[in-house]
This record gives sequence, C-alpha cells and structure tokens, in this order.
Amino acid sequence: MEVVAALASDVGRWRQINEDSGYVGESMWVVADGMGGHAAGDVASTMALEVVQTLDQRGGISIADLHEVVAEASRAIRAYGSQHPDAAGLGTTIAGLAAIDVDGPRWAVFNVGDSRVYRLLGGRLERATVDHTEVEQFVQAGVISADEARRHPGRNVITQSLGSEPPPRTDVWVLPVTAGERFLVCSDGLTGELSDDAIREVLTAAEDPQEAVDTLVRLAVEAGGHDNVTALVVDPTRAEEDDDDSEPTIIRRGPWTS
Repeated sequence: MEVVAALASDVGRWRQINEDSGYVGESMWVVADGMGGHAAGDVASTMALEVVQTLDQRGGISIADLHEVVAEASRAIRAYGSQHPDAAGLGTTIAGLAAIDVDGPRWAVFNVGDSRVYRLLGGRLERATVDHTEVEQFVQAGVISADEARRHPGRNVITQSLGSEPPPRTDVWVLPVTAGERFLVCSDGLTGELSDDAIREVLTAAEDPQEAVDTLVRLAVEAGGHDNVTALVVDPTRAEEDDDDSEPTIIRRGPWTS
C-alpha cells in the first residue's frame, strides 16, 4: 500500500515557540503537542517523535509496539524532567496513524491526550480517536454537547499525557483499509479554532494533501491562532476494498486515568 502525506505547522498568533512536532514516516504518521514552560514542551514533543521514528525505521509494527513506543517516550520525557528542574512538569500529547498487518493490511489509530485523528470517507468526516480531556468525559456522559465542549472553560484540561505519573494508557483502534479514505492527524490548535464541519469542507475540497494542510493551518491562524497549529494529511493511493464491515476494534490496556 502506498500513501501520499503532507505536513504543515504554525506557531500561531499568541505563542512565541512552536511546541508541536510532526512526523511523516514510512509506516507511521504522528503529531505531538508539547506542554511545559521554558521551551520544555518543544523538548517533550520532539523526544516523543524521536522514539516514534526509531520504531518506524525498524518496521514490522505491531499493536504491542504502539503501546510500548508511547510508554518508552513517556519514560524518557519524565526522566528528562527529573534531570532538568526548569523543565519539571513537561509533557506532550500524541496522536497518529500506523500501517500494520493483522490478517492483512490494517490501520492502527492511536492517541494520548487531545491531539486527534480524523477519517474522511465518502464525504463524511468522523473522529477516529477520543480526547482524553475532562470535557470529553462530560460529552460522553451526556452532560454537555460536543459544540458546548468547544467553548467550555475547562476544554484544555487533559487527563492523560506522555511524561505524566501514573503513566498514560494508550488507546489503539484497528481499522480496515478502505478505498477512497483520507486521514487527518492534528493538534488541538486546529480543532480549537475550526469546527469539524469546517475541517470536512477543506478536506473534501482540496485534492492535494499539501494544499489541504496548508489551508487548514492558515484558516486556524486566521480564526484566532490562540495555540500552535499542526495538521498532517495521509492519503492512501492504493487502498483495496475490505469486505469486513465489522466495527473497529478498540485495544486499550486499562481504563482512562482522570
């Protein structure tokens, strides 16, 4: 299976440092959104993707590998924080897409925190990940709507991140490979400024992945640019139809930590 991928990122209008990092690999496509003062967020997101790159270059990625690569990155980030007092409390979210083989070609979608993966198919945009945030828990419980969550004062409170203690528990979804699909991996700097409908319009209209990510990032900055903005689009160019219409498999090591 071949893919075409494109990445764009912008510091935004209010931040001095871009703490987002993106990775376009052979079998993995990942975005990390760092947090922490004194540029520590930039360090955390970069460290996470350095570990991801090592796994991607090794090849033969399994579901267990995805859990371990996030755990390894989290340990490295936490160790850095303990060794550098000025960076104490640094961390990062992570979200990504990996090409794996489970009885044939499959996608593995994974995340920790509020960076997201979206899947566009047949003009319909669906979130392929679930945010690890307090407001998402409210949405899942039916307390507030998804639209209300975008404006909620606690929308930036995440319940899991790499570098945290206790360690994060990665969510992994296994999806069939389907002709005509397109994936978007992004930081919350994009989704905080643009609605899902606005994102869908851009992904549907822009055939070229680079045009899509450039437009998404530009619109998010124009809409306010309150945070760093990163978008990564992955287009499979030779995806074969999958006859399996079953629901996606969710693989999680344990319950979310709040």
